[in-house]
Amino acid sequence: MNSPGSVGGRERLRLFCALRLPGEHLDGVVAWQALHVSAGRPTRRDQLHLTLAFLGSRPAEELDAIAAALGEAARAAKAPRLTVRRYRETRSVGMLVFDDEDGNAAALAADLQGRLVALGVYEPELRPWLPHLTVVRFRRAPRLHPPLPELGTRVPSDAAVYLSRLHPNGAQYEPLRIVALGG
Repeated sequence: MNSPGSVGGRERLRLFCALRLPGEHLDGVVAWQALHVSAGRPTRRDQLHLTLAFLGSRPAEELDAIAAALGEAARAAKAPRLTVRRYRETRSVGMLVFDDEDGNAAALAADLQGRLVALGVYEPELRPWLPHLTVVRFRRAPRLHPPLPELGTRVPSDAAVYLSRLHPNGAQYEPLRIVALGG
């Protein structure tokens, strides 16, 4: 397990767990954003990820247990194969939705979420998990209809526990613990 960020004390942390994408995939997304996402605020390259579980505000002392749960789920996971299927907008974000070709990403999300529930740090969402990458944020949906980026099938190699810090110009994400996928 890799620890690029550190925290301590009794502070509360806004945390989530997410899949990280390979650099060449991120490069392709950023190039696509430059051509097709003219409305709103495009998600920066270093902020792109596929959320597995959003935990919200948690005591800092829970970080190690959360990272251990992610590590256990990641080691047990088979490599997910993700392909862009469609562009989708909600009232505040635009996203690329992925096909989880073999169901491995959904299995990882379910395993991780189960481990986090058992720790008492996560409450499952009512809607099913959706593998997606938020690519733009906006105040009002611009109803874009961009062509899909040609990224091919991508296999994430790792996942991370992220710290989310809220700022006036949008949340900033910092990976606190990074774990490799698969045994």
